[in-house]
Amino acid sequence: MLRGYLRHLLALGVANTKSDEHRARIREVRRRLGQEGPPWTRDREADFETVTVPEPDSDQLRDLLISEGVQTVVEVGLAYASSALAIGEALVTVNPPRPRHIIIDPFQGSDWSNVGWDLLRSAGLDSIASLVTAPSSIALPQLLTEGLVADAAFVDGSHRFHEVFVDLYFLRKIVRPGGLIVMDDAGALSVRTAVRYYEQNLGWAMVPGAFPAGTLATVADAEAAPATRCRALRLPDPSFEPPFDEFHAF
Repeated sequence: MLRGYLRHLLALGVANTKSDEHRARIREVRRRLGQEGPPWTRDREADFETVTVPEPDSDQLRDLLISEGVQTVVEVGLAYASSALAIGEALVTVNPPRPRHIIIDPFQGSDWSNVGWDLLRSAGLDSIASLVTAPSSIALPQLLTEGLVADAAFVDGSHRFHEVFVDLYFLRKIVRPGGLIVMDDAGALSVRTAVRYYEQNLGWAMVPGAFPAGTLATVADAEAAPATRCRALRLPDPSFEPPFDEFHAF
């Protein structure tokens, strides 16, 4: 019995060492990305700075997911991978038995030259991450059909109202009751209008203080916008469907 206990402690120590080494590798990739930018960008002025989730927001996303003890995360939109690297760091830190990070981005190859996926691979995160190249309106229903249950989702795909609305429709069925859905660019009128429906009619609640020092949202109607760029919402537990005759305008 003593030998078995000692073997367990040794295995645990080895696993913790590997986890620490992996976190250090991820942080180094994140550091280089933040300081030097990606090795390739689209031919648009300040595209990386405009598109990518800023480092303070990515850090707070990581910390939020660690505090939730996430094991499975769905992400819509990869681009330059700043948020994906933060999510990967969170999963490696939590170190569940079977971490899983499903990323949906139909344009990663055609528009982004696979730069985000290559950065994830350089951080060793392709061992827990999978890239789905179908549109989210197709990929999310498929994941639901497969029975996927996630602890959290990060949404930074199309900002067209109808596409955000559809993403959230399926994610509320994939993310477990009481789980989190985090929105990027939450101050955009189309995004916050879609989110407002779920708050008004399906019991979603903003997580106060989730991004206390995040990047400020930039929208025309500043008074109506969230204070920060990213916004975390908690799904109700238990989940519910409202009565057919009950509807709150949003």
